[in-house]
Order: sequence, then structure tokens, then C-alpha cells
Amino acid sequence: MDQHITSPDATPASRFAFGTMQFGGKADEAESRAMFDACLDAGITHFDTAHVYTDGASETILGRLAAPVRERLVIATKVGLRGGGGRANMRAQFDASRRRLGMDRVEILYLHRFDPDTPLEETMETFAAFHAEGLIGHVGLSNFAAWQVMKAACIAARMGLSISILQPMFNLVKRQAEVEILPMARAEGMVAACYSPLAGGLLTGKYARGEGGRITENRMYAARYAGAHLHRAAADLVAIAAEHDVDPATLAVAWVAHHPLGAVPIISASGAAQLAPSLAALDFDMDQALFDRLGTLIPAPPPATDRTEEA
Repeated sequence: MDQHITSPDATPASRFAFGTMQFGGKADEAESRAMFDACLDAGITHFDTAHVYTDGASETILGRLAAPVRERLVIATKVGLRGGGGRANMRAQFDASRRRLGMDRVEILYLHRFDPDTPLEETMETFAAFHAEGLIGHVGLSNFAAWQVMKAACIAARMGLSISILQPMFNLVKRQAEVEILPMARAEGMVAACYSPLAGGLLTGKYARGEGGRITENRMYAARYAGAHLHRAAADLVAIAAEHDVDPATLAVAWVAHHPLGAVPIISASGAAQLAPSLAALDFDMDQALFDRLGTLIPAPPPATDRTEEA
């Protein structure tokens, strides 16, 4: 991970991040603390939340847990999923987020998604104001297309500001980020912190075992992972994991972390036991042959030019 993103005491952001979306939802405060402590023990310093997660409970719980070790953590939150990237909305949501977190500033603030109804100049001016006020260390963009990122970066540069980090979706069965997002991030010196490395739990094998989760409980996730080919790939991953006597979740996260374009997986869970296989990926030694084999489960998408013969 980019060593320029550091905690207040200059501890570098870890090569995995932990996403706290379940704090205050499926994970009560005790489970949240158990996961937080497990992450600290594994060397994770980068914790990610958002204004909208669990109606603010995620930020509140993360703030309480982080307080005793705040100086050595990289904290990221997001604004603008609802209400857009306008100045007033960003300011109001970020003020609320900082109150919940109990923090004067955060290391990373993301715009949660592209807002087609607000000029990017206004959004970047707001980020520049936050930066000048000492409220943020780095600007991040989540769920942006590559052209949107570069447009924002050009506008930000005129203000003496840079885009440090992106947050795209990326996993073994959703590989669109390989087309432009990951190459662009590498070329422009941006970190790509990738969410959903387990594809909403699909790559753990739990749905094939008849267990529930986001894909069975959430219409958005059900639509996102509806293809039969995605479920076949997940079944093949489980079989490969059995050959290697490892949990399929470990393989899925390790594959993202091993990607040559430098993806940083954002791992998450609803409890410490569920989190353990993802944490195990930190120490999993994936060789190139296994990485390539896993990459055949869902072939890489064609290049942006669609000139497949040049890939």
C-alpha cells in the first residue's frame, strides 16, 4: 500500500483494510470489538467506514474502539451516498461523521459515489476546503469510473489537491476494475482499496451449503451475483481450496492481494470466527501458478479498446 498514507504517528496504512459496515448491524459491540482486536493483532491499521453504515452506528462504535490507539490508525469514512457531492451535503455529513467518530480529522475522506447532478468543481472545492482546514489527510473516490476519476483529478490539480485513493468493487468473479480502474490507479500513483473480495459471501461457499447471507437477504446483492456462471466459479473455488487444504475465503482474498496491479483488499465480516479466514490471507503464500489458475474461473474482461488480440 502507498506508504504516503499514514496514521497520525506515521504508522503506514496496512496492506489489508478492514471494513466496518457490519458494526452496529449484524455485529453488536462485543463482536465488533472482537473483530477490531483481531485486526490489530494481525497488523491491520487501516479501518474503513461511511456516514450511511448502520445509520451511524458503525462510525460510533469504530470511534469508541479506535480511541485508545487512535494515533497509530488510518481511519477512512465516506460522504455523499445520499444527497450527493454538493458542498452543503458533504459538510453536514462529514461534521456528523466526525462527531460520531469522536475525531477532529480523518486520514481519508471518500465521496461515496459519483454525483452527476453536482459540478465536480464544487465537490473538489469542498475537499480542498476540508484539507486546508486540517480535517482530512487524503481525498478518496468510491464507485467512480476511470474517466470520472481523471476528470476529478484534473480539477483537483488546479486547486493543488490530489486524489490519493480509490474504492472500487473487485473480486474473482467481478473483475471489471482490471479494465481501467486498476491500471489507471497504478499509473497515477493512487491506491486501489477494493471492497467485496468475497463477493458478498459467494466465494466462501456458504450459499452452496444452504446458508444465508447478503445474496439471499439483500435484493441489490442478489441482482449483482445472479449469474449461474458466478455460482459455478464459486463452486470451483471451493474445490480448489479443498485441494490446498485452505478455506476458500482465504484463497479469494489472497488472490486480490496478489494481483500485479496492487489491489488492497478491504476485508469484513459479521463476527470474529467469520473474519478469521480472511485474516489468514495475510500470511498465505500464493504462487503464480495458483494465482493464474484461480484467474481462469472467470476470465479477465477484454481491454477497454475491446481489441482482445492486443491484451
